[in-house]
Amino acid sequence: MRVRRLAAWAALPLAVTLGLTACGSGGGSGGASDPDAAVRIEIAEPQHLVPTNTNETSGSQVLSALFSPLVDYDEANKPHEVAAESVTSSDNKVWTIKLKPGYTFHNGEKVTADNYLDAWNYGAYAPNGQNSSYFFEKIAGYQDLQGEKPKAETLSGLSKVDDLTFTVTLTEPYVDFKTMLGYTAFYPLPKAAFSAPGVLAEGYEQTPIGQGPFKMKGSWQHDAKVEVERYDAFPGQQPKVGGVEFRIYQQPTAAYADVLSDNLDVIKTIPTENLSTAATDLGDRFQQSPASSLQVLAFPTFQKEFSKPEVRKAISMAIDRDEITKSIFKDSQQPARSFVSPVVAGYRENTIGTAGAFDPAKAKAMYEAAGGPKKIELSYNGDGGHKDWIDATCNQLKANLGVECVGNAEPKFADLLTKLKQKQSVGLFRMGWVMDYPSMENYLGPLYSTNGSSNYYGYSNPEFDKLLAEGARAASADEAVKKYQAAEDLLAQDLPVIPLRYGQNNFGHSTKVKNVHVDLFDRVDLLKIERA
Repeated sequence: MRVRRLAAWAALPLAVTLGLTACGSGGGSGGASDPDAAVRIEIAEPQHLVPTNTNETSGSQVLSALFSPLVDYDEANKPHEVAAESVTSSDNKVWTIKLKPGYTFHNGEKVTADNYLDAWNYGAYAPNGQNSSYFFEKIAGYQDLQGEKPKAETLSGLSKVDDLTFTVTLTEPYVDFKTMLGYTAFYPLPKAAFSAPGVLAEGYEQTPIGQGPFKMKGSWQHDAKVEVERYDAFPGQQPKVGGVEFRIYQQPTAAYADVLSDNLDVIKTIPTENLSTAATDLGDRFQQSPASSLQVLAFPTFQKEFSKPEVRKAISMAIDRDEITKSIFKDSQQPARSFVSPVVAGYRENTIGTAGAFDPAKAKAMYEAAGGPKKIELSYNGDGGHKDWIDATCNQLKANLGVECVGNAEPKFADLLTKLKQKQSVGLFRMGWVMDYPSMENYLGPLYSTNGSSNYYGYSNPEFDKLLAEGARAASADEAVKKYQAAEDLLAQDLPVIPLRYGQNNFGHSTKVKNVHVDLFDRVDLLKIERA
């Protein structure tokens, strides 16, 4: 959706910036910073604030303040323990997780193994309808928790050893399981989150209780803000600010104006219309850093008019990625012609082959021969700064395919996701992905497997699912990559989505903060940011 996962804003990618070293800004006016002052960070309206139900980047940004992950990632994208003391396995199938002592929830409860087991069982249990249920699929017993009337209520693969230790038995070995544990779905929940075993307490989502460096200040004020304040009992690295106001914007241009006037401290994505002037407007407060995002146009493959790969490939060939990159994004992006990001091992250039080549004559002939629809609708979230490139794409499709094309803006990203989940007709739709954890599999499984948590297209290919499963149980990372690449080759044949652009963070901040870093997951690093 920590994007990671589904991304609301128009990411401004540039794969060549993967060589950049500047990830943050000194900025500010010097002198000692005020450790008790709060900072203000722009987000879109989250869809959810329950860890197992949060699969988009705005909700993930908030939860990164409230929770501490079992593992996080170093500069080489390798996992290292944070809330976990150790994560070990001798066979990649049975994993032992030992927790660091001293962690407490914001209500004073001690963090124990039970809190992880309770949270994971809740997330995996199908009747709870959690968006990230998919991420527990590899744990033994998951299938017994599926369906309208599940056979079981808890995962057989989870077992408590003692208050600070539990084991996880997978259905099949998975070499990247430790890496996976950095994802939001694997946060713990306190006993106070439940009104009864397996039943989430009414109102918990409005005032989530975590075990991270910040605690809620008041409740979630929808379409306005979420405020958090430093949790002084946090045993890990303490933040350098007293709190964060996550300010919710419907339009990124409004957030940009607020940064310019020092009424907002951080905007995570500079709007496309302000890209050409951002360096002048902000000076060294305009920053860039590598990102893991991928922007695509997705097909509802379950609808007859988009069920043929030939129709989908024709539309892809009718889009001039390079021209839109230049005219709309001012060459601040790199066009994408593969399904995974250059930041992960196993990436290959141009895996979609001829479908990624701009060829309007061939595209029109293929489209007409395949019986493509006379009208194309491109749906997108209006709160993400996408209108300019959607309009440009529509203009190209009109000119190159001879079709009618219209853009349809849903007010909020959460609104679009809800419609997609209900399989309402929205035509083609814009999607963005920020990795949940650094693995090629994360760009494939959640998005394209039959039961993937973010497979909003209805795509299903048994051979693709089979290759993913074989990759997951491979004995080594290199062997896994070979299987994932074979799975990606199948996506290139079927083309359920059109890869468009790779991500880069283009962000800005006010004069009131310094040491601003935005990571590969589209999150401001809340332990580094300071008041200036």
